[in-house]
Amino acid sequence: MSSSETTGTAPQDARRPLVAILSGAGISTDSGIPDYRGPNGLWRRDPEAEKLVTYAYYMADPEIRRRAWRMRCDGPALRARPNAAHEAVVRLERSGTPVRVITQNVDGLHQLAGMPGRKVLELHGSARSVQCTRCKARSGMAEALERVAAGDPDPACEACGGILKSATVMFGEGLDPSVLGEAVAVTKACEVFIAVGTSLQVHPAASLAGLAADHGARLIIVNAEPTPYDDRADELVREPIGTALPALLERIAGGA
Repeated sequence: MSSSETTGTAPQDARRPLVAILSGAGISTDSGIPDYRGPNGLWRRDPEAEKLVTYAYYMADPEIRRRAWRMRCDGPALRARPNAAHEAVVRLERSGTPVRVITQNVDGLHQLAGMPGRKVLELHGSARSVQCTRCKARSGMAEALERVAAGDPDPACEACGGILKSATVMFGEGLDPSVLGEAVAVTKACEVFIAVGTSLQVHPAASLAGLAADHGARLIIVNAEPTPYDDRADELVREPIGTALPALLERIAGGA
């Protein structure tokens, strides 16, 4: 992929820079989805909750799985709607600017906002699907939650009887190498790299910011708290994401 790729037919599109957006939990907090590592993040409030998304605990302990299914039933992810930040990313893409989203989130809100699925790389998978840990069959999360609501606290795979989990990358699991490889390629090719709502502490996703800078991209970090890559950034934005990101992306769409 080169920085001259085009998403539209107008000749001027070819001169627009490829913009890569790495999004983390902070972009979705305005949609009612809490972050995990911020000052009020879930892991700080309830360290035991991390076990519910740790593969070894999940596979070994039926009670952990039952708690995880209850968390999925009660969680806001499937009910959440895109917010102004997600919508701003879509507007940038529709302006003719080549855009690729690399997201650490599993909520699917970029796609719900209107970003084409092929332009969104979900590094940590999707909470909108479930996957069998034995036969790898996939199905919808909503269907699995219906089974839980009907009285099955730990639904098994209907194809082989294996343990079901959300189609997300749990702690202790590796990222999909093909998705990560595409993310690396986009990062190396982009001319603007925006890290938004991410602490840049979870690797390998966090290292993409440094990789972008190493390859000459303009690095912009939009995050309320300091990150390990702030000293590499060309621009730091501390204002609330819901207002700061739309303003930033409008400026980029205008050629600034």
